[in-house]
Amino acid sequence: QVQLVESGGGLVQAGGSLSLSCAASARTFIPYTMAWFRQAPGKEREFVAAISWSGGSTNYADSVKGRFTIARDNAKSTVYLQMNSLKPEDTAVYYCAAGTRYDSGNYYATQQFGYDYWGQGTQVTVSS
Repeated sequence: QVQLVESGGGLVQAGGSLSLSCAASARTFIPYTMAWFRQAPGKEREFVAAISWSGGSTNYADSVKGRFTIARDNAKSTVYLQMNSLKPEDTAVYYCAAGTRYDSGNYYATQQFGYDYWGQGTQVTVSS
């Protein structure tokens, strides 16, 4: 069992930055591919970014490439999402996810069913 707790959301103006954190409570954090998804009001949850267990491989949605960076600290069992140049369309609830079946570069790592554990989410609101 893995419990995931996100933090760091909030309100920011367009062009600003926010950093999200996801702390995992698990006996072994290392084997998990970690990812961030987001869900805007009235829309389906969508993939944002994923990172391999070692941190050596990352994968991003086209909409956030060059603006967002995913990273992890296995010693702290924490995954991060640094979000820069934020846009109003980035407004959503951001969810952290963990899974062991697919590496970050696999197509299925961009799909919700690729993950077994989810956090409660943290709200990010970008004002124009």
